[in-house]
Parts: sequence; structure tokens; C-alpha cells
Amino acid sequence: MERIQDVELLGWDDIKVSLKLQPAHPEYEILKAADLYIYRNILHLPPPHDNPQWLRIFLVKALEELGLVSLWSSTLDVKLLCTQRFVRLFAYGGSTLILVAYLSELGVSKEKIGLFMTLTLIGDTVISLVLTLFADGLGRKAILALGAALMAMSGVVFALSGDYWVLLVAAIVGVISPSGNEIGPFRAIEESTLAHLTPTANRGDIYAWYSLIGTAGTAVGMVTSGWAIQYMRSNLKWDVLRTYRTVFWGYAIFGIIKFILSITLSKNIEAEKKSAATEDTETAPLLGDGAEEAETKKSYFRSLIPDISAESRIIVANLCILFMLDAFASGLAPLSWVTYFFHDKFGLGEGKLGSLFFATSIISAISMLLASSIAKRFGNVQTMVFTHLPSAIFLALIPVPSSLPFAMLFLILRSCTQSMDVAPRSAFLAAVVLPNERTAVMGVINVAKTSAQSLGPLITGVLAQHGLFWVAFLTAGTLKATYDMGMLAIFVGHKTYDDRAEEERLAEEEQSLRESEDPNER
Repeated sequence: MERIQDVELLGWDDIKVSLKLQPAHPEYEILKAADLYIYRNILHLPPPHDNPQWLRIFLVKALEELGLVSLWSSTLDVKLLCTQRFVRLFAYGGSTLILVAYLSELGVSKEKIGLFMTLTLIGDTVISLVLTLFADGLGRKAILALGAALMAMSGVVFALSGDYWVLLVAAIVGVISPSGNEIGPFRAIEESTLAHLTPTANRGDIYAWYSLIGTAGTAVGMVTSGWAIQYMRSNLKWDVLRTYRTVFWGYAIFGIIKFILSITLSKNIEAEKKSAATEDTETAPLLGDGAEEAETKKSYFRSLIPDISAESRIIVANLCILFMLDAFASGLAPLSWVTYFFHDKFGLGEGKLGSLFFATSIISAISMLLASSIAKRFGNVQTMVFTHLPSAIFLALIPVPSSLPFAMLFLILRSCTQSMDVAPRSAFLAAVVLPNERTAVMGVINVAKTSAQSLGPLITGVLAQHGLFWVAFLTAGTLKATYDMGMLAIFVGHKTYDDRAEEERLAEEEQSLRESEDPNER
């Protein structure tokens, strides 16, 4: 840094390096670089020159810890994927708040409501498996757009039809979330895409904001849906079914918005093409037998499915078992059943329900930012376990109180840490497998989770029908705690591909340094 005027040309990565090399550069120039970058490129304000140094340092550190710099410097495709997630989860939140109540209003029993959710999740499992396995071969952009179109279609069907089986088919073929969380192929494809669009050092921050934005979407969707229903019933005097169907019309509109966002993504989101096919073509004999054409067709379809290494298969198998245990527990207490529990036991209306779960979702969203900072210091696995375990305990305690305030207290305490494991888990999963395996592996794991989760709502429906709602909460909390202990036992200290690559790089640098210091060692 020869002149202060030149520092504004630096990027954030250069500034971070400079901040770590304070003995090599005048401190004033380093802080000046940070000031210029943050104020001009992020805050879009003229940089002040009279701030005390401690304030400058705090601002730099705060923005870096919160991951805002990583998000701001990300590509347009990353920002579009995060926007899509907000739109999608907004729609999920609005529909989840009323799904059980809507089916109940149509005269469907609790057992059949549980069956509805189970069959919906099973159908989504099959569709997700097919779409995620072929996503990299057929095109991620096309699959995301197709999923958005199906989402819009299912919203239209729910708004027009009251037949149980028609709604079930629409929920399976289209995309309706019984839990308020991710279903369908979207998340696996998006997380894989984010991984290859984002430098390794920034992935934790991007995944944290990706998760936070989705949770915020759920929160805003729930509170908007709840008070919109309250307004339509109280002020417009609409009947219950009409208000619920209006929400599903909104669901369809958000599906269309997501479709538009999907088709605006660039070609950079697509997976890199494998070079193996070219090598096979160059080494193949010029003349083949009669089976050559059939083999070519077979290899084409086979090439659409990525290979998974033997080492990754073992890791994926262990993760599938543990994630399925956690997902089954989540299926016992999905958001749609939890909202119905508070509606049924304490008589909360849609407006107050929306506000309650808006608050818990916002708390969950804020906690995700802390998770990224904690993971940088203690590691992804430790962060996953020790933030998720308290939420499992509070989940088991929700049905214990007989009064609403204490039940709400346990619900809010649970929300403080229930989502803090999401970003570290995504970052760990992205780092533990090879880049060309990510989409398929994330798809397989999501399918395994959805398969296990699909059994939960049916069991909860049967328990609720017989007045044993509390058993579902207790079992879910116990199983989630077991999952946490399993993750800690199997994966603590596990070295990812990124860890090994970094160790090799440091070893090479150390060796080069030794050779430069002592030429006789060569």
C-alpha cells in the first residue's frame, strides 16, 4: 500500500489480508482501506474521517462476523437463489398455518389428515429423488423452473377443489409443505449450486443467510396469512373456507413469482460437464459391434447421474441414518401440527397464531447468524450438536404446561436454538463430499430425511385422535437428543476434503520454506 488513495481499489479479501498483516503496513492505511470499502461499497455513504479507531475496528469485525460482507460480495445468482427461498418459504408459511384447519373444515378426520401429510411427503420423496439425481445432467435451472410451475399448479387446485383425493394428488405432484419447511427438489439443488458459486471460506456465511432468509420468509408468510384471514373473517364477513382458499390463491401467485426468478438465473449455476465422456470417445474403437448404438444410449442416461466415491458412500450412509432419525422426530411435531395443537388446546385464533409463530421464526432467523460465528471457532459438528440439543429438550416440554403462557415460553425457548444447526450442517455436508457429488448426495440425503419424516404426521394424527398429542412431542424431543449424541460420537474430529486440501497446502508451503532456507536439503 504505497499511497492511501490507492486502497479504495482493493477488494475485501485484500483488506482482510492487510488487517492480518498489521506489522507490515501502517495501521492508519489499513483502517482507511476498511473504511473506504465498507462505507462506499456496502453502506453507500461518504466515509467519515473522524471516527475513533476502535469504532472502525468494531464495524469491520461486526460486518465480517455477521457474514454481511460475504453476502454482499456474492454473485447475482446467489442473491437470486436466496430471494427464491424467501418467496418459497413465504408461501409455505402461509399455507402451513391453515393446512390442518382447512382439511378439518372440509370434514376430514385427524387420522386422515395425518395420512394426507404422510402420503404427500412420500410422493415428494419419489419426485425429489428423480429430479435431484438428474438435475445436474438435465440442467438445474430447468428443474427449479419446473418445480415452481408445479408449486403454482398445486395452489390453484387447493383454491378450487374440496375433494380429499384431488387435493392429495395435487399435494404430491405439486408442492405443498405439511411442515412449513423445505420439501421437493429445491433445497438440494440450491445448496449444491451455492457451494460451487461461493468460495470455501465464505460458505458458512452464505448458508447462514440462505437459511435465515428462508426462516424470515416463513415468519412473514405466517403472520401475513394469519392476520389476512382474521381481516377477511371479521371485516369482510367471509366464511372460513373462502378465506382459506384465498390463501391458496396467494400460494399459486408466489409459485409464479418463483418461476420468473428461476428463469432469470444465469448459466453459471449449472454443474460443470464431466470430461470422462470425451476421454471415452477418444479411446473408443472406430468400428464397433451391433450393440454400439444401444451402449451409447445407455451411457447417455448413465452420464446424467453422477458417480459417488466409495469413501463418500460410507459418509452418506452414516449421515442418512442420523438425519433420518432427526427427520422422523421432526415429522412427529411438524409446524402444521404444532400450530393446530395451540389452536385446539388453547383456542388461539389465526391472527394470534400467526403472530406467535412469526415471533418464534424471527428468533430462529436471528440465531442463525450466531451459528455461523460459533462454527468458525468451534467447528461445524460441535455447533450442530450443542445448539440443537437444548431445542430438543424444550420441544419435549411444550405439552407439559396446562396454561398458555408456559407452553408459549417453551415454544419460544425452543426457537432460540432450533435452527442454529442448519447452516453448519449444510456447510459440513458441502465440505464432506466431492464437488461433483454434492447435488446427488444432498438430494439422496434430503430424500432419506423426507422418507423418514413422512411417517411422523400419520402417527401424530392417530395420537391426536385418541387424546395423546403429548406423546408425539415427548418422543420427538427424545429422538432428536439421540441424533445429537450420534452426530457427536461419529463425526467429531472428522476431516473434510477441504481440511485435507488445506493441510496439504500448508505442508507444501512449509517444505518450500525449508528448501529456500537450506538449499543443501535439495
